[in-house]
Amino acid sequence: MTSSTVPHLADFRVADLPTRRPTHFDWTPDQDTRAAFAQELGLSALRKLRFFGQIVAEGKNGWLLDAKLGATVVQPCVSTLERVTTRIDTPVLRRFLPQDTDGIEGTEVEMPEDENIDILGDIISPAAVLLEALALAIPDYPRVAGAEPAELQHSAPGIRAMQDADARPFAKLAAFRDKLSDPPKSS
Repeated sequence: MTSSTVPHLADFRVADLPTRRPTHFDWTPDQDTRAAFAQELGLSALRKLRFFGQIVAEGKNGWLLDAKLGATVVQPCVSTLERVTTRIDTPVLRRFLPQDTDGIEGTEVEMPEDENIDILGDIISPAAVLLEALALAIPDYPRVAGAEPAELQHSAPGIRAMQDADARPFAKLAAFRDKLSDPPKSS
């Protein structure tokens, strides 16, 4: 889903943003939009979603988007496939800075170490920032309380599947050492 298909939260043209005061936004998407986001992110449901904050001028040519993201997501448990509900409340900060390539096309640009920095274009899209921030905030491996990790075994038919113990070669050496150090049993 691109920000152009997201209803009710407009992109902000950088040229139209006031430089001396913040531009505020507050968005609570409707059920259809939440369902579209849930499908885009592979969620079972997205019960609540709110994104609010401001865009302010920063420095000579930069912009700062400072916002809060609140969401309630539902996902399947990685072990049991039961529904897991997670509440997300997280600050979102993005700095939009002009690309500094001295106007040379095809110039390689080194990515900054700060993951909150984006290259400034003609627009700032809070909806795109929201979708990215939500994708980063949802749990990668949701698990129902008390659920044990699933143990998967993959092998060709007729071949014994590798077990966790097989991946520990030094444990086998230790067992062999212990066997050699045990005195022989007399009968």
